[in-house]
Amino acid sequence: MMDLEKLTNQVCSLVMETGDFIHLEMKHLKVEDIETKSLHNLVTYVDKSSEELLIKRLSKLLPGAGFIAEENDGLLSGEYTWVIDPLDGTTNFVHGVPIYSISIGLLHGDDVLLGVIYEINQKECFYTWESAPSYLNQNLIKVSSTTKLTDCLLATGFPYFDYGRLDEYLILFRYLMQHSRGIRRLGSAAADLAYVACGRFDGFYEYGLSPWDVCAGALLVKNAGGKVSDFRGDKNYLFGKEMIATNLLIYGELLKLFDSWKPTVI
Repeated sequence: MMDLEKLTNQVCSLVMETGDFIHLEMKHLKVEDIETKSLHNLVTYVDKSSEELLIKRLSKLLPGAGFIAEENDGLLSGEYTWVIDPLDGTTNFVHGVPIYSISIGLLHGDDVLLGVIYEINQKECFYTWESAPSYLNQNLIKVSSTTKLTDCLLATGFPYFDYGRLDEYLILFRYLMQHSRGIRRLGSAAADLAYVACGRFDGFYEYGLSPWDVCAGALLVKNAGGKVSDFRGDKNYLFGKEMIATNLLIYGELLKLFDSWKPTVI
C-alpha cells in the first residue's frame, strides 16, 4: 500500500530544492532567454529545466507513473499520473515580481492523492494528501471563516487567449469589486489556491485554467475545509478549465452570481 504521507514529504523536499534552483537562475535570466508560446504566455529555459528535473526525480519516486506537464505533451501514461507546473507565474518571474510557485499533484484515475505547492520567494510549502489535513511548513491550515461576500477578499486571474467570455466576466468582476473587500490578481493560480487554503483569501475563481494550475491547489482547499467546483457547481474543475474555490460559508452566495450570467459566462 502506498505511503502517501511519506511520498508527500519527499515531494516537498524535491520542490524546495527545485525552488532554490529557480530562485538562483532569476539573477541570470536575459531577455533572449524568454520565449513566447502564445500572446501573453511566456516560457524560459528555467521552466524547461525545472520540469526536466521534476520529471526525472518524480519518476524515481514512483516508477511507471505518467505525467501531465505544462512544457511537455504526450507524457500521459500509467496507473498514476503526476500533474506538474514547474513554474506557475512565469510572467511574474521574468519581470522580477516575487510571486511564482511550483505545483505538483498526483492522480489515480480521477482522484487526487496528494498536492504540493511551493511559493518560492516566501519559502512557503503548502501540502496535503488524501484524507489528511492541509499544512503550511508543518503547521495545520484552514480556510477562512468569513460568512458574507461583502467581508471577503477574493482572488482571480485572466485568460491568456480565451476572450470569448471576457465581457461577461468583467461584469462579474465589477460586481465583486463593488460588493467585497477587494479582488487580487497574483499571477499564479497555484498561489491563489494555496492562499485560499490557509485563509488569506476567502475565495478564488477563474476560467481558462489548465489541470497543472489547479490539481494540487484543489486538494489543498478541500482538505483545509473548503469547497471546490466548476462554475456550474459540478466537479468538472480539473479538466473543465474553470474553478470556484471558497470556504463553505460563502460558496453558495458566490455560485449564485455565476448562475446569474448563464449561459454567456458559463
